[in-house]
Amino acid sequence: MKVLKNVVIGFLISFMGSLPMGYLTIVGFELYDKLGMPALVSYLFGVISIEVFVIYFTLIFADKLARNKKLIRIIDFLYIFFLLLLAYIFYSHSKTTAAEGSYWQEYASFSPYIIGVILSAINFVQVPFWVAWNLYLLSNKFISADLKFRFWYVSGTLAGSFFGIMTISLFLNYVSNASSFFSKYLMSHIIPLLFVTLAVFQAYRFYTKHIAKKK
Repeated sequence: MKVLKNVVIGFLISFMGSLPMGYLTIVGFELYDKLGMPALVSYLFGVISIEVFVIYFTLIFADKLARNKKLIRIIDFLYIFFLLLLAYIFYSHSKTTAAEGSYWQEYASFSPYIIGVILSAINFVQVPFWVAWNLYLLSNKFISADLKFRFWYVSGTLAGSFFGIMTISLFLNYVSNASSFFSKYLMSHIIPLLFVTLAVFQAYRFYTKHIAKKK
């Protein structure tokens, strides 16, 4: 029963956490749209190859990491600029003309798996996300962190991330193909605006979490 509980809880948290559109999802959609399902699957395996270490070690050291307020503050602060950088990158790449060639040609030599590994490795926000969730689950005894059970929990979270990102990537592709407006303005306006909105929201969270509480 504990095995099933660990798997299901891990899957649900990770799946739901993957549904809000982040940059991993956007890149997954782009890979699927330009290179097909094999590229998306390879990319997702790259993403979870890093996540497995993040989730496992935040599970083990959740309490110590939560007490390191300075580290969490630095991660939260850097993530604001990271989102703004992504907004600029997507906006600038959308201006590439047919004569200049598609910017995806620049990355054609890179394996989607390697792209997933790199982008997952610089996904700073996953550290506080998993620290918070793991602390909550452990303190309320929703999961068991014993050695023989923790791997089932991690397996559930990895499956949740994999299918969560895949679900949104396929949904975005469907909407893009069904709507000419969405397809036309997705890369040039919608995605950059989404990242700017996420950056503003992250800045607000940073203020309320790290500045307002000190006043």
